[in-house]
Amino acid sequence: MNDVTFALRQLRKSPGFTLLAVFTLALGIGATTAIFSLIDDLFLRGLPFSEPSRILRVSSEAKDRNVQQIPFSVPRFWHYRDSQTVFSEFAADAGTGFILTGLGDPIQLNGANVTANYFHLLGVRPIFGRLFLAEEEQKADVALISQHFWRSKLASDPQVLGRVLTLNGVPTTIVGVVPTGSLAWWGPNLEIWTVRPFELPGIAKDMLMRGVSYLRVIGRLKPGVTIDQARAALPAVQESYRAQNAANADSNWAPVVVTAPEDATGNLRPAFLTLLAAVSLVLLIACSNVANLLLVRFTGRRREISLRVALGASRRGIVRLFVLESTLVSVFAGLLGLGIVTLLMPVIPKLAGQNVPLETTAAISWPVLFFTLSLSILTGIAMGAYPAWQSSRSDLVDGLKDGGRAMSGSIGQHRIRRLLVAAQVGLSVVLLAGAALLITSFFRLSRQEAGFRTERIWIGGIGLPPARYADEAALAQFSKRLQDELQVAPGVETVAISDGVPLGGGLGRSPYARADKNPPPINQRPLGNMHSISPGYLRTFGIPLIAGRDFDERDARDRPFVVLISQSTAKRMYPGEDPIGHQLFFGAQNGTGQLAEIVGVVGDIRFQRLDQADDVEFYRPLPQRIFPFINVAVRSKLRPEAIGQIVRSTVGKIDNQLPIIQPTTMEAVATQSLGPQRLTMTLLSLFAGVALLLAMVGIYGAVAYTVEQRTGEIGVRMALGAQARDVLRLVVGQGMKPVLFGLAVGLIATFGLGRLITAQLYQVSAQNPMLLSAVIVTLTLVALIACLLPARRATHVDPIQALRTE
Repeated sequence: MNDVTFALRQLRKSPGFTLLAVFTLALGIGATTAIFSLIDDLFLRGLPFSEPSRILRVSSEAKDRNVQQIPFSVPRFWHYRDSQTVFSEFAADAGTGFILTGLGDPIQLNGANVTANYFHLLGVRPIFGRLFLAEEEQKADVALISQHFWRSKLASDPQVLGRVLTLNGVPTTIVGVVPTGSLAWWGPNLEIWTVRPFELPGIAKDMLMRGVSYLRVIGRLKPGVTIDQARAALPAVQESYRAQNAANADSNWAPVVVTAPEDATGNLRPAFLTLLAAVSLVLLIACSNVANLLLVRFTGRRREISLRVALGASRRGIVRLFVLESTLVSVFAGLLGLGIVTLLMPVIPKLAGQNVPLETTAAISWPVLFFTLSLSILTGIAMGAYPAWQSSRSDLVDGLKDGGRAMSGSIGQHRIRRLLVAAQVGLSVVLLAGAALLITSFFRLSRQEAGFRTERIWIGGIGLPPARYADEAALAQFSKRLQDELQVAPGVETVAISDGVPLGGGLGRSPYARADKNPPPINQRPLGNMHSISPGYLRTFGIPLIAGRDFDERDARDRPFVVLISQSTAKRMYPGEDPIGHQLFFGAQNGTGQLAEIVGVVGDIRFQRLDQADDVEFYRPLPQRIFPFINVAVRSKLRPEAIGQIVRSTVGKIDNQLPIIQPTTMEAVATQSLGPQRLTMTLLSLFAGVALLLAMVGIYGAVAYTVEQRTGEIGVRMALGAQARDVLRLVVGQGMKPVLFGLAVGLIATFGLGRLITAQLYQVSAQNPMLLSAVIVTLTLVALIACLLPARRATHVDPIQALRTE
């Protein structure tokens, strides 16, 4: 306790050092804990299922056709389910929407159709009631609801079991309540599950059996079976499926398996790995910063150590005393870091939730906090023990003789201090380079020409229940009436109806082939992006018509099939030819497909992602290819709320049982599409700024402490005739040497960084010389300023006063 009291007194005597060290380490601890907690919440805790790492997502790929992550078709699922030997259970689900009526205004629910064993495979237990029974699959109109839906929409009804809900016009009985679904696995606001996975509204049963792929398939590994064994076993199952269904569109696709956690977060994992590496570098910079300050501080107390030894103190006691002092710094930093992370935790998950489709909490991960605190305390212990032990072993007489003249430490200590400064600078180079690259990449991506306009466009979805819209004629009639009435509404410029909007997801793909070139079998044809659009779509989104004509009233569902193709598609399929009038086969309705004539060529757009050009794009008239879910797009100068009211009123006149689904604007959709890149850029820029600040503080602290300890030496130099510029050159030169070394090492390390973030960059080289030069210049200037401040103070040392102190 005497040692603790003394250590506290020593820290109180040096408030500048104490505040600098504590704040530096606290900043590193706070930032690290906040991001580690976020990553732990998103990626490490796993999905809320039983042993999620043993649940595998099984999808498909066709490398020769450049397609990946293809879902399963119904016949393929059945074949795998009955033929595989590596899974104890095999299940499938398909996302869908339900229109709920009978509880006031109609509302749209996000839901899914699942096989009867789906929740049993996941290991999810019902809160009330039961799960689906095997005999209910495809036969019974029963449902499971989420706990959130039970509480929010059914007022926690204790008699919920057996209650009947009208979903898409079909009375459906609730048989159980299950925990609210994971956003990472199910998507946003999924509330209800039914048990008819082998029906797809708008697609006839005979079409489904030809290989239409829409099922997400999962399997739980049998005990003792590994994922590698599953990968090795499934190709044989696919080969037997191909032998039995050679004509199906999916007969040549290869199976691909990943764990459920990897599947849920796969696209976002590289970005968060980058953030994990960045925040680790921040913590290392903070630790090396404090280590350097402690090293400088303790080597400056060599005389005190020698005096204690002379008075009978043991070397172990001296080491303990100084270790306690450095450990107290770490403890205070940990407490302050806890305060910082408490402030950050509500902000960072909110920022993440605004940019990535994952659910996050504002909770501190205590294991992560314990780890970072332990690391900081170990740093304090190590950096306190090393100089104290080394100084306690030095020559006692020399230590007492040197007094104030030899307080800058041994050559070995000088070396370690320079290495620590170089490490801070090198790590800062890596962080600043990464941030500069991602910022440049983001701004180039945000300015990428998408081929369509986003301003002043309101969009919303409408689901058309098969119970009331049983065939394509009914769907087409509703769509045409809606467009006609909206087009004459006050303030509306143009209206379009389609099966999807750019950057909004929901892309359909179809096999295609030229009709005049001996088309290959369906399962060997390439896949192209396919859109169903109404007349007015091109005008609404500002997509140019380059050749031919747009769709109009001539392209009704009972007229010859027609198609528009993109400019890139025309160049790829008809090099040097005029594509207008040529015919293409689409789909798999029969042995050859549906024949359509090309009537126009339109400009290229980036429908899926801004950073990915789509080479093959087809547009079909909505009446000739329509599904029970449509998107409405309205261009107008009115406010989005006013447009939404007009659309709701118009839909209500036609069918008052249809809600508007997820109304928003195209500008919001475009902004959301850049969410992961924006999140990574924002946080990495923040970390780079923290690293730059810590590097400046570390360099300044080390040089300032060295100058303070060398006050006597500087006084002697000036008394012997040294000029202010000589002292300035000496201090700055010695301070900048490790900085320059760190810059060189950091520059080399950035080439390794390039391999980590290259996939996240857009039109920017990971070794961009201009950006790297800017980073080096910035850090050099920051380091120079950090050295100049104490160096300038050194030039004002009074030689007489310095010699008196000596």
